[in-house]
Amino acid sequence: MKVAVTYENGNVFGHFGHTEQFKIYEVENGEVLSGEVVDTFGSGHGALAQFLSDRDVNALICGGIGMGARIALEQAGIFLMPGVSGSADEAVKSFAEGNLVFNPDAKCNHHHEGEHDCGSHDCGGHCGEDKHGCGGNH
Repeated sequence: MKVAVTYENGNVFGHFGHTEQFKIYEVENGEVLSGEVVDTFGSGHGALAQFLSDRDVNALICGGIGMGARIALEQAGIFLMPGVSGSADEAVKSFAEGNLVFNPDAKCNHHHEGEHDCGSHDCGGHCGEDKHGCGGNH
């Protein structure tokens, strides 16, 4: 099975919609067989779900994630494990061993003072801009 992790400097990156890299691992029989870092080229949450689907990813480990990204991953058939932080390699090792602790209710809260809460999608605090798949449509 293929497991992707939002990736930055060896750690689980905290915001799915802004991830610039994934580390994609091959996991089998409780062991991590390999891992490869791939660039996303800044696709945005809808395109990132397709990016993972195109690479036959079965599961995703990430930090924060918004509702739009959750829906896109669900539609792509990718099992989601949000709310994870720390070492990407250790997270996947824990997953392979059946011990990964994640928070299925973890959300992206990257909004800043003076900006509204988008609520139903992941826009990274830039709701009025066409950025990372948000489109600025409210």
